[in-house]
Amino acid sequence: MKDSYDLIVIGGGPGGYEAAIRAGQLGMSVACIEKRVYKGEPALGGTCLNVGCIPSKALLDSSHRYESAQHELEEHGISTGDVGIDISKMIERKEGIVKQLTGGVAMLLKGNNVDWLQGWGTLEDGKGDSKKVTFTPLDDSQETKTITAKYVILAAGSVPIDIPVAKVDNEQGIIVDSTGALDFTEVPKRLGVIGAGVIGLELGSVWRRLGSEVVVFEALPEFLAAADKDIAKEAGKLLKKQGLDIRVNTKVTGSEIKGDQVEVTFEKDGESSTETFDKLIVCVGRRAYSEKLLGENSGIQLTERGLVEVNEQCKTNLDGVYAIGDLVRGPMLAHKAMEEGMMAVERIHGEKPQVNYDTIINVIYTHPEIAWVGMTEQEAKDAGYEVKTGSFNLAANGRALAQSEGQGSIKVVADAKTDRLLGMHAISVGAGDIVHQGMIAMEFASSVEDLQLMTFAHPTVSEAVHEAALSADGRAIHAIQRKKRK
Repeated sequence: MKDSYDLIVIGGGPGGYEAAIRAGQLGMSVACIEKRVYKGEPALGGTCLNVGCIPSKALLDSSHRYESAQHELEEHGISTGDVGIDISKMIERKEGIVKQLTGGVAMLLKGNNVDWLQGWGTLEDGKGDSKKVTFTPLDDSQETKTITAKYVILAAGSVPIDIPVAKVDNEQGIIVDSTGALDFTEVPKRLGVIGAGVIGLELGSVWRRLGSEVVVFEALPEFLAAADKDIAKEAGKLLKKQGLDIRVNTKVTGSEIKGDQVEVTFEKDGESSTETFDKLIVCVGRRAYSEKLLGENSGIQLTERGLVEVNEQCKTNLDGVYAIGDLVRGPMLAHKAMEEGMMAVERIHGEKPQVNYDTIINVIYTHPEIAWVGMTEQEAKDAGYEVKTGSFNLAANGRALAQSEGQGSIKVVADAKTDRLLGMHAISVGAGDIVHQGMIAMEFASSVEDLQLMTFAHPTVSEAVHEAALSADGRAIHAIQRKKRK
């Protein structure tokens, strides 16, 4: 550890470590401070790699393979006999993936001459040319030290929101948050989930496939309110068919642990009811994590919501201090944090990159996946556009049917006057990858006609994008069209 650096990054999650690596590539002297300890060892990668994006996807894949072996292989002529699940082995695999990736990040920092400081970082004074940061080591035998830097990037991330009606205790393991839900040692017979958002649907899907009876409580009256209404409606039907009991307009008002179960009280349409579950997952959102991040004299300006105030380039009110990811406005997504970290570093270096916040992709990793980029149909109408849409059902896509993935659809939203693509929405196998085609098209201000004129390989699921674009003008080939053809 040096006394002074060109850049100090506080936070070693996706945004922080990518910023540190990019700064190292550009020849800066860099320190990345990260306080996380995972399974008894200091760990980089933030929530995403340790207890979020990556481990949840590992469990999603394991659970999908188990369900497929149980219920879907017979139609292919494959006989398996009795299929079992070893939860401890599944968790072990998940942990191996986490360890491999977090270890890889440590090697990347080292390979780019970034000092990984294991402990807490507090911005004490962000004014002037030399910013002061207090570093408090995880190792109690080491002394707290003040280090300085010309530039600082705040990248402390976020933590799950607590609610008083369901107090989380991951150690006890009955009422847990998303972290605790990744470490169940057995399949709960009945599982309650508070929150029908990304995390609730993904974790609910994992344990439903493995045999749980899953009830998802959603206080809002609308399911997946952020998604396009057509996609949300289709998603609700498919998830219900898969066995998820999703109860919208249902507010949890209390919970009480009784023995090794939890009694949950909830209200719907003015009536109160109670049900008992073996486990309860609380996933009602996340909040910016700011513990020990800012000293009393840091000079950083915060918003009314407690976020760090930044401009479009993630610059705070202090020269040379940037904040990124879950600490600032916008969606709490790892890929958004990554691009903001890269942007901040390259701006420090004198370059002029800009994150396009209109093309940030959202993905829910259920099966099939739900993903979207850009405006929904309603958002486009509310913004004053004359809207045209096109959609195509995967049931008419040859590749999707060949791999038993004929559920879902692709939808495009466009400006009827200019033909410019405004959004793409999908519920399909690989929807998270599918909508990247829409993102790229939107980045280049493409029209729907541009997509119509492209040659998509056959047979691929991506052909559904082509057909959806054609459908916007009543030209889809593999669907009967009711619109006027051009």
